[in-house]
Amino acid sequence: MGKWHFWIDRGGTFTDIVAQTPEGLLVTDKLLSENQEAYSDAAVHSIRNLMKLDPSSKIPVSKIASIKMGTTIATNALLERKGDPVGLITNSGYADALEIGYQARPLLFARAITKPELLYQCVTEIDCRVDADGVELASLDVTQTNNKLQQLFDTGIRSVAIVFMHSYKFPDHEKQVGEIAKNIGFTQISLSHEVSQLIKFVSRGDTAIVDAYLSPLLRRYVEQMSNSFDTSLDALNLLFMTSSGGLTAADLFQGRDAILSGPAGGIVGAIKTSALSGADKIISFDMGGTSTDVAHYSGHVEKAFDTEIAGVSMRVPMMKIHTVAAGGGSIPVSYTHLRA
Repeated sequence: MGKWHFWIDRGGTFTDIVAQTPEGLLVTDKLLSENQEAYSDAAVHSIRNLMKLDPSSKIPVSKIASIKMGTTIATNALLERKGDPVGLITNSGYADALEIGYQARPLLFARAITKPELLYQCVTEIDCRVDADGVELASLDVTQTNNKLQQLFDTGIRSVAIVFMHSYKFPDHEKQVGEIAKNIGFTQISLSHEVSQLIKFVSRGDTAIVDAYLSPLLRRYVEQMSNSFDTSLDALNLLFMTSSGGLTAADLFQGRDAILSGPAGGIVGAIKTSALSGADKIISFDMGGTSTDVAHYSGHVEKAFDTEIAGVSMRVPMMKIHTVAAGGGSIPVSYTHLRA
């Protein structure tokens, strides 16, 4: 009480806002997520509208208690392949490992195989290796590694994913190479043992690639929001919804956590609402403008660890959500033919 609270769902088509005024009243707003002619960001524009501020004025942090937000920015960037250029750093001899993947064929009898576009632009191999027991088979040559990473940096790459064999359990080499990359000047360094501390080289590597691909985009979005406020957001309780259904601080919001940020909020809200009405077993149905998300709840939140989205495999905890590309704004192909 005494300050504003904002709850924001930034979808692919619309951005919905629920706010509590300092007097305790609930107010709502709804804007197109993309409308560059009218505003640069729907969430910020709506906050100004509800607080009755001038469109060009800074938003006073002192009058806001919290902002909690779910967003599809990362999801859309992955679908449209609009993330940052990424360089993959891995052990010698493993340059093609992530491209080969698990050699799975979703359409077994398809004659024309269309492989998903790789998220990384180039691969740098480092002569270091440990075995499954942590025994060092090849030690890290610091000078050689520094030269190779400098060459990568000189190509313009600023985001790297470092993925070594068995690093989920023995991460020393990844940490050393990450420190070298930091000293050279790379701005995004995703270490696979930090991004996904789980066994399986390919899934862990793919997850690190996604993190390196999307995290800079999320960081720029948070910075863009920060520029709209009168002081640093450090004093503001700005939280983002993660794919697992929890909330995380803005400075900790990473690509690996953001894929299902928007849909996860809908499920959490459905569970809370059903609990208030006395129902403990539900099927949630969330139709947006672009897609429809369906989930199941029977007393506990169902999670998935291995997920494939937009042709990319990831191994991080996510809510188990079934998504179909049929939102309220979708036009079925058959209907298009009827009109024609």
